[in-house]
Amino acid sequence: MDWQDEALVLTVRPHGETSAIVDLFTPAHGLHAGIVRGGLSRRMAAVLQPGTQVQARWQARLEDQLGRLTLEPLRSRAGLWDDRTALAALAAVCQMVAALLPPRDPHPGLYAATLSLLDTAGPGERWARLYLAWERLLLDELGFGLDLSTCALTGSRVNLAFVSPKTGRAVSQAAVDRGLAGDWADRLLPLPAVLRPDAGAATPLPPAELTAGLALTGHFLNRLATEIGAGPLPAARARLVERLSIPSNG
Repeated sequence: MDWQDEALVLTVRPHGETSAIVDLFTPAHGLHAGIVRGGLSRRMAAVLQPGTQVQARWQARLEDQLGRLTLEPLRSRAGLWDDRTALAALAAVCQMVAALLPPRDPHPGLYAATLSLLDTAGPGERWARLYLAWERLLLDELGFGLDLSTCALTGSRVNLAFVSPKTGRAVSQAAVDRGLAGDWADRLLPLPAVLRPDAGAATPLPPAELTAGLALTGHFLNRLATEIGAGPLPAARARLVERLSIPSNG
């Protein structure tokens, strides 16, 4: 078993006295772990940082073994360490991918979107929108996509106001007023304006709207984590949500 691929370093943990077990996100091989011999050395310290892009070679005698990794650096993201929001973003993205993706299942679209997100990470409304879109893409890729384009009960595209906590589909205010939601009416989640089909990228994004959007995606991400047995979402996401919810002049 021997393959080579570009990869993003997600997590690093010690293995023995000198080696490290590294979780990588690759476009062709998905989430993949391996042992880096000498991974705890000073020479490898700069390479084995979350967010670093590397050229990886994985080798093992059998496909289901942990395997050995050889890594060559392609791009460092050490520049993000100087900004607290960017650093929080880096930690949240890497830890969520490591926690939620099924091992060795390729997600090339998510990989490309993750690199693009990290390339623009930092404070500002534009990046906050990109991060919210990234969480929706993560849900889509893992089979928990949100369908917010039409009302699940009437097919209407107007006056969408709620989301079913079970199906992730939008529900209109009119459907609720007509009693079509039945016993589910009190359990519907609010649909923030930023996630409605008519939301424009040029529309100012107040912190409260961003917080509401992240609360909605967080509901389904938590449900996903529970169903796959991943436990609670990484604490790094909560820290990022807290930072993104702070007004830019605060």
